[in-house]
Amino acid sequence: MFIISCDNKSGKKEGAKNQPKNILFIAVDDLKPILGAYGNTVVKTPNIDKLAANGFVLENNHCQQAVCGPSRASIMTGKRPDYTKIWDLKTHIRSINPDIVTMPQYFKQNGYQTAPVGKIFDFRSVDRQQDSISWTHRYANLKRKNKEYVNETTHISYEVLHIPDSATVDGMVATRSNHLLRKFSKEKKSFFLATGFHKPHLPFVVPEKYWDMYPIETITLPEFQKTPEGAPYYATQPSWELRGGYADFTKDYSVPISEAKQKKLIQGYYASVSFIDTQIGLVIDELDRLGLRENTVIVLWGDHGWHLGDHNMYCKHTNYEQSTRSPLIFSAGKDKIGKSNSPTEFVDVYPTLLELAGVKSPENLDGISLVPLLEGKVEKVKDFAVSQFPREDDKMGYTFRNKTHRYTIWMKDNFRSNQPFDASLVDAEELYDYEKDPKETKNLVKEEAYKTVKEDLKAQAIAFFKTQEVK
Repeated sequence: MFIISCDNKSGKKEGAKNQPKNILFIAVDDLKPILGAYGNTVVKTPNIDKLAANGFVLENNHCQQAVCGPSRASIMTGKRPDYTKIWDLKTHIRSINPDIVTMPQYFKQNGYQTAPVGKIFDFRSVDRQQDSISWTHRYANLKRKNKEYVNETTHISYEVLHIPDSATVDGMVATRSNHLLRKFSKEKKSFFLATGFHKPHLPFVVPEKYWDMYPIETITLPEFQKTPEGAPYYATQPSWELRGGYADFTKDYSVPISEAKQKKLIQGYYASVSFIDTQIGLVIDELDRLGLRENTVIVLWGDHGWHLGDHNMYCKHTNYEQSTRSPLIFSAGKDKIGKSNSPTEFVDVYPTLLELAGVKSPENLDGISLVPLLEGKVEKVKDFAVSQFPREDDKMGYTFRNKTHRYTIWMKDNFRSNQPFDASLVDAEELYDYEKDPKETKNLVKEEAYKTVKEDLKAQAIAFFKTQEVK
């Protein structure tokens, strides 16, 4: 999810108006768009909603690959996974592209102070300093230095804490971020502050008051908890992150997750989202208090969506809507307020931030600036967003989401989008109509009524591959 904000504040120095805009870059791990700003009436997120109310809501935004490492590599470099070659949680970005210029690195090259707090890149994709070349300030790994659980001695999926917010890792992220804001407020250089919150990523370990917001008896399960009819068997996943990483869940995929367990997971996710919303509010309030808001662009985003029981799945790792769709909100002044269902994607963040900050953009980015959309000059900036996810040993699924449909093409034999398209490598296809079937209950790719839609989207997919070919 992604938010950018730039409001007026009377305490700001006159001279700052001529400075390049500051950037407050807030990353939220595993945050799906269950926010008031997106029409959700259950989950309480007053601080994010307040920010969004003065901004522009992108209702149809998608990540490049629905897992932390690849998604964050793409948003931070402005390049798609088949360029970064980050498809997993073990490959270092600079082992493949040693000279790639990340977003904070580019701001640094343009005279900015740059500082990371919390989780920005996935730690398995970079060095221990969150890609040290990107920052002018040393990284503080608060999670490594502090316990996540308080009383639990086994790695389970949740814990109800009886400690203040400030004693949690994410509470410390907010505190550290505010310390840096106070430091920056005394200096004249523009800053890029990256603040990364760890929740609502598993385990759901947050203070009791947030659990109390969602009594377990009020929690309901999704209406549709089946695999889409006609979908390839490998398109879904058996909640392997949950089953493989947490002691309170069996590793036997054939054993269903009980209804009681599912409700506890949903309750924990909701509680974690509200907890993070409070921490975000603390940071934005400090920005306001310091008089920095007028000349600061705020960016709030989550790295991908999250399955909460739909299709009988939990966690991410798919090409379906609940996994790829990620909230994206820009609040960048009074002339950029509204919402759009135009497709957008995380590779667009890098060039958009640069334009909003008044910094010239490099020409090699895969995304495009969304500023014309935010200013109401166009109704869309692209026809579709592209996500992807690997399966088995040799398959890669590319999914194309426009305003109303999703077309997914599964390629075999280790095909990648930078290779010439070969029709003989198509292993399977999927098609979903979100106007008539928003829950993705049936793969429509073989339906006669959708023949033209499928052919058109497939042609667009092949044309996209053509643009990605390495000459």
